[in-house]
Amino acid sequence: MASICVEKKGKSVGKNQIRLVSWNVNGLRAIVKKGFIKAIARLDADVVCIQETKLQESQLTDDIRRIDGYDSFWSFSTVKKGYSGVGAWTKIAPVSVKHGIGMEVYDAEGRVIEMDFGDFILFNVYFPNGGMGDDRLTYKLDFYRDFFAYADTLRNAGRSLVICGDYNTAHNEIDLKNAKANENTSGFMRIEREWLDKIIADGYVDTFRHLYPETVKYSWWTYRFKARERNVGWRIDYFFVTRDLMEAGRVKAALIDNDISGSDHCPVGLVLEF
Repeated sequence: MASICVEKKGKSVGKNQIRLVSWNVNGLRAIVKKGFIKAIARLDADVVCIQETKLQESQLTDDIRRIDGYDSFWSFSTVKKGYSGVGAWTKIAPVSVKHGIGMEVYDAEGRVIEMDFGDFILFNVYFPNGGMGDDRLTYKLDFYRDFFAYADTLRNAGRSLVICGDYNTAHNEIDLKNAKANENTSGFMRIEREWLDKIIADGYVDTFRHLYPETVKYSWWTYRFKARERNVGWRIDYFFVTRDLMEAGRVKAALIDNDISGSDHCPVGLVLEF
């Protein structure tokens, strides 16, 4: 396995902290009009992963593709315009980049970018929303199953994984404001939450909850009812890592930045050290 090559604009370093950020932007073109580029500068991340770009490749302008200091990678939905899509900007050159998990039923919706940084593989994932009907709930649960089956093939081969994105599920009652009222709402249904139970039992770690077991903080608020103003939210955006990264002391901090607006989600982050 190659070791990580940390090169930030021509400067190579040894032991280094790497700051990762994930943010569901809920429409990239819309958020660009709300100070997105300044927000990226403020976040000062080495890798920025975004979900729900709602872009086609023809709509990706040079000023977005080439944010100063970063290279970028993109996956687009090929089955529906203005839908899904993920993107990533990185100051660190990846060893390789893959799109999707090799299953057209998911890959056609542009939900996954996999970036191999040597000492770890970073997945940027937009997990499906199950709230549009029984068929989409089934699709979401199938995606959990098949994505983590794919991830496990890499983990079983000895790779360390970081899996960030909008998981579209709040895990426990601490992770949303009105748990009882949402027990039958997609995003907090028992059948969805059981997938987060399963991956944790299988050795994946919810970094924010691991570091801050009692902290109440949310990453998504509906646009209705002044929910963000009232902080009536859900924590559905995560950085999960394989347990070996925790045990090796690689995880140094996790964050949820409620002060950055522009989307109905806020950025979440992780600091690693190698």
